[in-house]
Amino acid sequence: MIDHATIERIIDAAEISDVVSDFVTLRKRGVNMLGLCPFHNEKTPSFTVSPAKGIFKCFGCGKGGNSVNFIMEHENLTYPEALKWLAKKYNIEVSEEEETEEQKQLKDARESLMIVSGFAQKFFTRYLWEENEGRTIGLSYFRERSFRDDILKKFEVGFAPDGKTPFTEAAQKQGYKIEFLEKTGLTIKRDDWMRDRFAGRVMFPIHNLAGRVTAFGGRTLTNDKKIAKYLNSPESEIYHKSKVLYGIFQAKREMTRTDKCYLVEGYTDVLSMHQAGIENVVASSGTALTPDQIRLIRRFTPNITIIYDGDAAGIKASLRGIDLVLEEGMNVKVLLLPDGEDPDSFAKKMGASGYLEYIQKNETDFIQFKTRLLLKNTENDPVAKARLISDVIGSVAVIPDTITRSVYIKECSRLLGVDEQVLYTEVRRQKYKQSEDFQKKELREKSQQAVRQTQQQQQQTPVPAEKPSRLLIEEREFLRFLLKHCKAEVFEVEDEETKEIHLISVGEYMVDELEADDLVPENKMFQKIFYEVRDNLENENFDPWKHFIYHPESQVSKFATDLLSEKHTESKRWTKAGAFTEKEEDILDLLVPKIVNEYKLRKIKKMMMDIEKAIDKAAAENDFDKVIQEQSTYMNLKRLEKNLSEYLGNRTIN
Repeated sequence: MIDHATIERIIDAAEISDVVSDFVTLRKRGVNMLGLCPFHNEKTPSFTVSPAKGIFKCFGCGKGGNSVNFIMEHENLTYPEALKWLAKKYNIEVSEEEETEEQKQLKDARESLMIVSGFAQKFFTRYLWEENEGRTIGLSYFRERSFRDDILKKFEVGFAPDGKTPFTEAAQKQGYKIEFLEKTGLTIKRDDWMRDRFAGRVMFPIHNLAGRVTAFGGRTLTNDKKIAKYLNSPESEIYHKSKVLYGIFQAKREMTRTDKCYLVEGYTDVLSMHQAGIENVVASSGTALTPDQIRLIRRFTPNITIIYDGDAAGIKASLRGIDLVLEEGMNVKVLLLPDGEDPDSFAKKMGASGYLEYIQKNETDFIQFKTRLLLKNTENDPVAKARLISDVIGSVAVIPDTITRSVYIKECSRLLGVDEQVLYTEVRRQKYKQSEDFQKKELREKSQQAVRQTQQQQQQTPVPAEKPSRLLIEEREFLRFLLKHCKAEVFEVEDEETKEIHLISVGEYMVDELEADDLVPENKMFQKIFYEVRDNLENENFDPWKHFIYHPESQVSKFATDLLSEKHTESKRWTKAGAFTEKEEDILDLLVPKIVNEYKLRKIKKMMMDIEKAIDKAAAENDFDKVIQEQSTYMNLKRLEKNLSEYLGNRTIN
């Protein structure tokens, strides 16, 4: 267990915008910050971060909470694990009791895979620098490629020892189970036969956005053509190659700062560009771009330049995938390197300033690049040119922004020598053709998202659900005032003995009012918050918002966040159109009793309805004593209802 003082230090250090900006590009919007939600696919930002309140809230998918909740949700961690993650980020030492063997076994499988992958990275890195085989083979390879030590250490590259199972044996000696070694793909097991997957290869760890190792890419150093040059980890619970970009952890801050991303193909391309001083670069690791990878880039910038070497055949093969980038509304440019060069060799040759200068002079808008590339093969061939026009307009048609699309049509008209209206007609035709597939895709994605959300909700331990009712409106408003204004001292009370006047807080007033009339509702969430506030009223250091927003129970934390992030407008109950209105804080002596009495009136109405049912039931059973008893209670409540209605201006609450 992590001690309370350490938790407080972590929470105080974990500034919400700093934590979230490691994963999401945030832009200032008034007092808050806005970005694209990392928890669901959206093209219009609805994800809001409030630095002043210390919370995030997505008004699209509904997720919200504090910095700890964000890490729990984003990295799929438990509450203690998220605290440790933040402690590491802010260099806060965490002391806790050593885990028992039983506790180790209870760690969920996903975290076990992460731990095994982390151990493997440290093993391979140490082997590269400290073991003779690693230095003479692995390190020599990197030296020959002119990589500096700081770059190798930045990306935590390593070397896997050659042989059948040296890594597997070392891992098992450290207590790592073969079950998880096999699931991560580090070990291949067939009945009684085992071997290391990456034996004799230089290793490139693949990090997730949080910097944790989830997989590896291994390059062989032999010339044997029967052996794959590059070998990647298989798909696992923690690694899905279609959702990962190599170098994203090291590049994300620079991508945000420069508002630009360079996309290359391989691991060494990324290392070389970092060494040249260009750090906003990621690699697709030899795979075709996927929608998830594109959205990952789009979190940090909408501007992407794809860098190719001079292989025209390879470029043509990848053109189809780049349409996905346009479809996501991103600004795409293409850079074709000189013949015989790749991003790795060119970075070494040119350095940062030369490379950036070459990019600025030679990067081309994707549509122009595609048109010119395909035009080379259509000279004197009308059929081929017609196919080209259809192909290029197919790319233009997927662009979501109407203005951008019209600009591209004008440019294509100039490049292709085709009337604009003809191209507009072709765009409409292709969009109509695409619409059915697009709708099916959207339905499929929404269905998958719904399934994932249902699974996540089932995995959590929710507060017992209650059907929405009008009673909850008054309950929520009561709790909002209780938390927001708890410490404000606005009510004068006369001491019965000394007759002295002293002030009491909003919290004391609201708690006393409900407990005196025995009107605390049965709603479990309400009770939890109400009684925790009551028990802390005399604690001078008690901060209700901080206490509940950083509550260890995620459902409580989310509920408090929702209350704090709700958009409250001036109520028609208290204002008239065009009239001057005071702030809540200035008229608490009027608003708080009104909120309390509105809640009481709603509660009494509900109690009266229940008594009416009880009277009907007792009458049907000829239990007249019960009928008289319930009628007496009903009349007492009726008098209270009348008094409260008169106080509230004869309001009727149905």
